[in-house]
Amino acid sequence: MKQDEFIKRHQPEWHSLAAWLDARGRPKARERRLDAAGVPSDLEFPPLYRRVCQHLALAERRGYSNLLVEMLQDLVHRGHLVLYRPPPPRWLTIVKFFSVDFPRLVRSQRRAMTVSALLFFVPLLLMIGLLQWRPELAHALFDVADLSKFESMYDPANSEMRLGRESGSDLQMFGYYILNNVSIGFRTFASGLLFCVGSIIVLVSNGVIIGGVAGHLTAIGYGEPFWRFVVGHSAPELLAIVIAGGAGLQIGFALIAPGRRTRGRALVESGIIGARLILGVFAMLVFAAFVEAFWSSIGWMPNPVKYTVGGALWLLIPAWLWRGGRGQPDAA
Repeated sequence: MKQDEFIKRHQPEWHSLAAWLDARGRPKARERRLDAAGVPSDLEFPPLYRRVCQHLALAERRGYSNLLVEMLQDLVHRGHLVLYRPPPPRWLTIVKFFSVDFPRLVRSQRRAMTVSALLFFVPLLLMIGLLQWRPELAHALFDVADLSKFESMYDPANSEMRLGRESGSDLQMFGYYILNNVSIGFRTFASGLLFCVGSIIVLVSNGVIIGGVAGHLTAIGYGEPFWRFVVGHSAPELLAIVIAGGAGLQIGFALIAPGRRTRGRALVESGIIGARLILGVFAMLVFAAFVEAFWSSIGWMPNPVKYTVGGALWLLIPAWLWRGGRGQPDAA
């Protein structure tokens, strides 16, 4: 095969590999769209790298020009550094995932995250406002036993003791909150497999229920102990639910509109993204459970301290998701 024909046949693959390697050093470009046009996915890198190695061997054996051989050698060398460099220590991998990879991945799915946030927060805020105007609507959402339980947990007369629960030690409640939070997060994520419908239902229903509880307790004058309790853990818990919903929605989007991919391939690729997202979500929910069990329930803590800590978390967590990983190279 002549050199010109060889170049014409295989040059698109060389350009694809070069684009993938270049994109690893431009995290902002990767954030915009991980599967951007002309940039292969991470799953395509190993077979693409092997083919370019074969092209280099052919070019050397056939005596093609030094310029072509050097270009292929450079591509193979860059790919080798990515594929075979020793893995970092496990603790460093964990730190990098939460400080760089996870927030970058959340931003890469901004469309799904925006839809998820609207589906969750709009019903939540509407229910809080609606129940201030029509407090009797709480009886359409909850039965009498549930309303009585909520009111007992946040009775101002008991606010100097333990907030937000009737019994149980901090450690017991920590385990309970982990189980409850993680189950909600997983259900919100996994239901996205039903072409987005499941995640939409779970997000809206959770927004209505949480907003209904908050609106009812505020309307009957129990808002002060309720808001003191939830302000500490609300940021990691609610934002984790939104991210779980976004992870589920991006799977649903991939199944509805796979583009040029088959639905099977779209499901695999979106599932890998979703699994990485849900790993970060679980960590956020465990942190929220810790704060809820050991901090939020403290009744004697002054309001300024409670609201300062809660406000700080509402500033720090969105800042971490918005800025984390910017300017950092991709991991191997």
